[in-house]
Amino acid sequence: MPRHDIHCRFFSQEDLLAAGCLDIRMAMDAAESAIRAFDKGDVLFPDKIVQIFNDETQERINCLPATFKDKEICGMKWVSVFPPNPVKHGIQNLSAVIILSEIVHGFPIAFMEGTLCSNIRVGSIGALAAKYLARQDATSIGFIGAGEQAKMHLIAMKTAIPSLTTCRVAAKLVAEEEQFTREMSAIVPDMDFSMANSDLERAIDGADIIVTATSAQAPLLKADWMKPGAFYSHIGGWEDEYNVAKLCDKIVCDDWETVKHRTQTLSRMYKEGLLADDDLYANLVELVRGTKPGRENDDERIYFNAVGLAYVDVGIAIAMYERALEAGLGQDLQIQREMIFEHADLKDWVRL
Repeated sequence: MPRHDIHCRFFSQEDLLAAGCLDIRMAMDAAESAIRAFDKGDVLFPDKIVQIFNDETQERINCLPATFKDKEICGMKWVSVFPPNPVKHGIQNLSAVIILSEIVHGFPIAFMEGTLCSNIRVGSIGALAAKYLARQDATSIGFIGAGEQAKMHLIAMKTAIPSLTTCRVAAKLVAEEEQFTREMSAIVPDMDFSMANSDLERAIDGADIIVTATSAQAPLLKADWMKPGAFYSHIGGWEDEYNVAKLCDKIVCDDWETVKHRTQTLSRMYKEGLLADDDLYANLVELVRGTKPGRENDDERIYFNAVGLAYVDVGIAIAMYERALEAGLGQDLQIQREMIFEHADLKDWVRL
């Protein structure tokens, strides 16, 4: 082998799925480990770089790096979000790739499809929050939204709270509810599914766990629908009326300092002076490290808002890489065989 040979491994989405990487327990463990590592100062997490191509539609590509010093791996998620895609082109609005490099020599070790990891991260963080904040005997879950994030959240919540047996779903189009029910009933066969025919209250009223997963910027979820003891996982931007947060006994974020500068419901409330720092009960890390208790009684209404922390994506991506590598999947990619000026034919390739 030439002295300057450099290789990395390419993993497609299908490679990762075949390796068993759609494993919420694995992702929850990786997410919790990542949160602990970050809390101890073992993670480098610089600011993301955002390139917005259309201010009106928010079509953008983000670069989100993080390094796990103990694992000696640096990773980056390169994610595109193009909200008009589904309607304008009939394709998904989010796609991502992940690059991992070792930091002993600085060479790349993996180039991975990243949409799966990104969706798993959203679901696993919701599931991790549910582990601490939802009633562990919860039986019903209600969704506003029936897309990819809702589907992943159902898998995640069923993993975290196995007692769930009833799922109600409401979407803008009944066809979306039908697709959700068809696809998810095959994956979670012991779940009783009910379509709400776009009636949001019907999907949510009385549910033990509530999930809003839409791209709508409107207060869809009403406080009156949230029963005592309910756990609410807020995924998107502005999906609930302010009274939902006011009603809740505890408000928990993955990272409040990040959330309050975005455009979520809680962010809007903060900017309008309706929510203060002291109104936040905890960040998720405080529950993970045990410095604050999670749910303390069966009647607490609890609000969880995750804005998404890319170092968690990288932590989960490392776990997926290790599993796929162990399974012998993926393809070898040769980055280079020799250094530039070691090529015997370089004189024939130079253009002067």
